[in-house]
Amino acid sequence: MNRLFCTTLVKYSPRNAIVPSRAVQWPRTLAQSASNRHANTESTTADAQHYDIIIVGGGMVGTALACALGKNSRLQNKNILLLEAAAGFKQPSTEQYSNRVSAISKGTYRLMRTIGAWEEIEHTRVKPVLKMQVWDACSDALITFNYDDFAENISWIVENDVLLASIYRQLEGVPNVRVRYSSKLASCELIRDGADRSTVRLADGETLKCDLLVGADGYNSLVRRQMGVQNFALAYNQMGVVATLRLANAPSDNVTAWQRFLPTGPIALLPLSDDISSLVWSTGVAEAKRLLQLDGDSFIAAVNAAFHKPMPRNTLVDDVMKGVHSLIKQTTGQRLEAAPVVEAEVASSRAAFPLGLGHTSTYVGQGVCLIGDAAHRVHPLAGQGVNLGFGDVQTLVDVLADANYAGLGISNVSELLKYEQQRLKHNVPVLLTTHSLQRLYTTDFVPTVALRSIGLTLTNALPPVKKFLMNYAMS
Repeated sequence: MNRLFCTTLVKYSPRNAIVPSRAVQWPRTLAQSASNRHANTESTTADAQHYDIIIVGGGMVGTALACALGKNSRLQNKNILLLEAAAGFKQPSTEQYSNRVSAISKGTYRLMRTIGAWEEIEHTRVKPVLKMQVWDACSDALITFNYDDFAENISWIVENDVLLASIYRQLEGVPNVRVRYSSKLASCELIRDGADRSTVRLADGETLKCDLLVGADGYNSLVRRQMGVQNFALAYNQMGVVATLRLANAPSDNVTAWQRFLPTGPIALLPLSDDISSLVWSTGVAEAKRLLQLDGDSFIAAVNAAFHKPMPRNTLVDDVMKGVHSLIKQTTGQRLEAAPVVEAEVASSRAAFPLGLGHTSTYVGQGVCLIGDAAHRVHPLAGQGVNLGFGDVQTLVDVLADANYAGLGISNVSELLKYEQQRLKHNVPVLLTTHSLQRLYTTDFVPTVALRSIGLTLTNALPPVKKFLMNYAMS
């Protein structure tokens, strides 16, 4: 880990998807447009199998990149292909909330507005977050984040399927972007391998070429493996348990995100509506599997205990915190607020996914680059994963647009390195901070608990520091 991160830091330093019982009646043109584009591609000559840009991976980040590239006025002369392995677009439903959500930062909000997706997101489902409370189960330490007088949103909670659907809708009117479903990547050949251009081979045997190949194919990226770059990966031996929960006696203004750090990992409750919230509970693999097997009542009891049950305290830590509070209580005047009580879970919403850290030694090569989880993977405790990916999208689009306008080409390594350098300046600090917090808050070792409690409490007492952290995380 240290060797790869040091390599990266050297570069950095110098320079509502649901299975619906009733489908939403989205316009048929959305599904038809992709199939029509596929048909048009198949019916053209062999020369048409060359694209300026091919994006591998039609998830949220890859689709946003295709849309942002296609809508950029300086790139409208580029022919763009988005390859997605799934059989087709999965329409969201209004019947219930999805169990996978994202906390959208201001930077992502601006990107969604730029590509025209935000209006669709607002029309479907989105919940603003005005306040966040984070506290330590092993001490009295807490910190809250909000703007003065709640004048601005900290973030917005959006279901991943709603976000993806809203971006796909924007592709209807982008003539230079084609989407191909059931297009699983079998292999690829890059200029470093001796190819004249970046080349992809699909599972059905078809070969496509492009000037720039973008790997948006997740943390098991085939494109990244073909680049031959080092990739540091660390499994946390944790899983994130997710569920959609109904609150008991919910406040009419359910606009607070709650996160409690347990000795086994953080548990978070994110608002979706006035009486519905989304659970993200990071815990050990064995405990996660046990939680998945519980009946509904037992699971709800476990969630409420995780948020409200007092944990064993160490007298030394308590004494230290009493001294700290005596110095700063008059400064903050804050008290721990109780998180909402959960009364039920939405049927079939409970699931789990593995957690880990990942980062590649380089994002770019001649005629190829990586974005999103293909380049970096973080713990969800700070809600930064998808926001880092969307930050990659915005920066890459800006760099390619400038390069194309200047006549420098979109596959030039020296231009692509500008994208890498800009993103390393943001991504590496976030990865290191998130990893450090994960390690710091998954132990009940007394000296560590004391030190982290002092640090959290002092930070909470310094509004300028809190505002800086909040703005950096959500920029």
